[in-house]
Parts: sequence; structure tokens; C-alpha cells
Amino acid sequence: MTGIDYSVLTKKRPEKALVRGLKKSGGRNHAGTITVRFRGGGNKTKYRFVDFRQDKIDIPARVQAIEYDPNRTAFIALVSYFDGEKRYILAPKNLVAGNEIITSQKAPLNIGNRMMLKNIPPGTEVHNVEMVPGKGGQLVRSAGSAAQILAHDAGMTTLRMPSSEIRKVKETSFASIGALSNSEQRMVNLGKAGRKRWLGRKPHNRGTSMNPVDHPHGGGEGRTGVGLKYPKTPWGKHARGVKTRKKSRSSKFIIQRRTK
Repeated sequence: MTGIDYSVLTKKRPEKALVRGLKKSGGRNHAGTITVRFRGGGNKTKYRFVDFRQDKIDIPARVQAIEYDPNRTAFIALVSYFDGEKRYILAPKNLVAGNEIITSQKAPLNIGNRMMLKNIPPGTEVHNVEMVPGKGGQLVRSAGSAAQILAHDAGMTTLRMPSSEIRKVKETSFASIGALSNSEQRMVNLGKAGRKRWLGRKPHNRGTSMNPVDHPHGGGEGRTGVGLKYPKTPWGKHARGVKTRKKSRSSKFIIQRRTK
């Protein structure tokens, strides 16, 4: 079993005005039917309102605390703007309490600052990238991740995503400088089944261990194989070799698909 180094966090309770209760569905819809399998339980958590837009332009802010967020893998930072408002943002690596950040069309290349992609030089690592200008960050938001700016051309910025995908984004979109915090998160070994249950994840049992009524792979005496021409999902669809990415209007901006 391994854990995460939480010594970088500030010892304080969450900002009361920026949290609310979070009700869990246990994978069930409004009718009580399970629509997402193997979900349920988990520790009681509160939701932190994270500002992905950071739309207070040209108003400096000071980092007050680096905090844990149970709803995401990266740490979050509590920032206090000079006009008195407080917000949570995603905390990049090496951002510490006391640092000053700003959102502007063009700002210094300091960790945590946010600006338009066209004003960020190639080679810079960024996170919380907008796909649509003004909509708020939608790309590169998980722990330790960062996209690299490759080039600017014809109103578009080319990015190498954490998945190795290369895609274009409008150069007027905003992005934050630096890689995100808590990069060790992907190396954590939970160590026991109970720790998985704390996260709200129930045991994920194999189709071959089920009865025929529950799964196409089920049935048979002892440990039998699938017994079909191809593996199937619980609903009888092809389980392997099927493209799952839905058609999207943003697909035309992908220059090179991911390699893994």
C-alpha cells in the first residue's frame, strides 16, 4: 500500500462559502435502476466549487492555501482576489501559499498565471485549456498532466496533449501556465479492497463468473472460457476492437491521434 505526500497542503478546513453537500447516486438513475455498474458506498464528501474559467481579467490574486479535493486527482488552491472575492482554482505544481497570480491577455510566464494561448511561447507547458474561448477550461485537468504548445499558425495553436494526441485550439482560448500538482497520484497502490470501497468502487467481477442470465459469458461448469466467436459486453455488443469515440465537431482539429 502506498499513499500521497500531503505535506504540501495547508492545514485548514475548506472555505465554507465555496462548498456544498454532494449526494451520491450509487450508479442508479431516477427510477432506482442501476445504469452504471460497480458503483456504491464511499466516504461522505463535499463538493468544492472550482473556477475553471478564471474570468476576473487583470485583477491580481494571492494564493491563500493549497487544499485537498476528494472529487478530483489534482490539488486545488484557494485564491483571494484584490477586490475581496475568494475562489478555488486547480493548483499547478510548485504553486505555494503567498504566490501572486493573474489572468490577463498577456501576463508574465509565471506558474499559475492564465493568458491567451497566442501570447504563450512554444515549448511552454499549460493546463486547464479552453476548447471554446470564454467557456472555461475543459482540457488537461487531471493530476500531473500538462499540454505542450508546439506552434501558432493562422489563428490556431497546436498542442501536444498528455495522451500524445496533437490537436489545434483557437489561439484566443485561455490556458494556465505549468503542469498540474500531485503527479505521484498515478503511482499510488491502494493495497487493499477496502480502500477501493472508500472511493465508492465496488468489486468488478468477470462475466465468466456470472450466470447466463446476467452475462453472455456466464454459465458452464467450473472455470470455462467465453465459448463465443468474440467477447461480448453484458448487452451482447462487441467488447474488443470497436471504436468508442463519438463523432464530434472538434474532431477536425485533431492532427495526430494518440499513440497509446
